[in-house]
Amino acid sequence: MSTSLRQPRLKNMVWIEGGEFRMGSEDFYPEERPVHTVTLDGFWMDEHPVTVAEFRRFVRDTGYVTLAERTPDRAMYPDAASEDLVAGSLVFHPTAGPVDLGDFRRWWRYVPGACWHRPDGPGSTSAGRERHPVTHVVYEDAEAYATWAGKALPTEAEWEFAARGGLDQATFIWGDEFAPRARMMANTWQGEFPWQNLRTDGFEGTSPVGSFRANGYGLFDMAGNVWEWTSDFFTRNHSADGHTSEVEHACCVPHNPRVDAPSADLLPIPGVSTEITRHVIKGGSHLCAPNYCLRYRPAARQGQDVNSSTSHVGFRCIVRV
Repeated sequence: MSTSLRQPRLKNMVWIEGGEFRMGSEDFYPEERPVHTVTLDGFWMDEHPVTVAEFRRFVRDTGYVTLAERTPDRAMYPDAASEDLVAGSLVFHPTAGPVDLGDFRRWWRYVPGACWHRPDGPGSTSAGRERHPVTHVVYEDAEAYATWAGKALPTEAEWEFAARGGLDQATFIWGDEFAPRARMMANTWQGEFPWQNLRTDGFEGTSPVGSFRANGYGLFDMAGNVWEWTSDFFTRNHSADGHTSEVEHACCVPHNPRVDAPSADLLPIPGVSTEITRHVIKGGSHLCAPNYCLRYRPAARQGQDVNSSTSHVGFRCIVRV
């Protein structure tokens, strides 16, 4: 059935025909295992991440204030000094040279005043970045935008299925070779993270959406640029408790799977209340490098604290039919 027979084409969205695919990977990080088959109904997906300009229209229409612009709740950060409880967000700062990759505090700084329209903190501006993905948005910010737009956030399965673009179990959204014919296919980190950025892809930070070739379904920036929120709570692997499905086929293939409850097996963040939940983010970002975070792949997944905004996490929306 053609999309025209289902309903009129949705502006700046791509129709993803439902189907069956193998989700996950056995070849990289433990949380991507096991590979398993799922089926999905069709849905519309934004052809690119929500941009600064699109988010600005939402804020102007609703008066919405993002979490990064609000004073942090003392109950969430009981060990923080009063002077540190100020509105802000995490901003990446490259190091002067090689450092211990086990301590993310070496390159992430909490910057008071940093937010979606001041991406680098006070004195910075989003002017000139209108076509860049919006960043410094937490899960509730993304969900609020989606509700305003009459859309929803994708499940992890929907996101991964769309990202693969029809390439079953390919390493990247474009195939198995990272840079075919020496062509950079996404905005990622080239060089030694977190100090040496060679900028082979032409960008040091985020890039305007659509700067690289679309995947097989016509979706842009499904790898690199910014991580993207999904509606699923994070679990350590795909077989963890919490997985639900609309229908279990006779062959035990989950249909429209989702994880709609937080996992109880996650370690708390030091200095932060244990009442922390994480949602799955997908796609990797411009900060992902082979020596640290080789996650600009469709199977890659990571758990992001729903209360932490950063300069490399954004989102896109879907519409289910």
